[in-house]
Amino acid sequence: MKYKVAFVCVGNSCRSQMAEGFARKYAGDMLDVYSAGTDPSPEVKPNAVKAMKEKEIDISDQYPKLLEEIPSELDVLITMGCGVECPYIPCKFREDWGLDDPAGQPMAVFRETREIIDEKVKNLIKKIRNGEI
Repeated sequence: MKYKVAFVCVGNSCRSQMAEGFARKYAGDMLDVYSAGTDPSPEVKPNAVKAMKEKEIDISDQYPKLLEEIPSELDVLITMGCGVECPYIPCKFREDWGLDDPAGQPMAVFRETREIIDEKVKNLIKKIRNGEI
């Protein structure tokens, strides 16, 4: 049975979308991966798509979603540091990654954020595989 993992922020246009892309690539065989926002943007930011493409991960078909569009119960809920309290979503493990939103920033900031998310997703997957979650 796959773990249900969701990455949540406000706009669901940058950080959570990148995390979804990494998690699908690294552990799509063991995770059902979702992302959503409390107030979704109209689109995934082009620089987020570009930053992920540089890592050979295509998120161009992903789109911002409402919380209601993801499962109502999860195994893992990761918030991105949006400064907003997510509504209660039942989960076994919850963590806030405290990441600044790169929207509106230069491409270099998207790349920095991408690298942090990449490492955090790898660590999360390691914890799940080791039975720590």
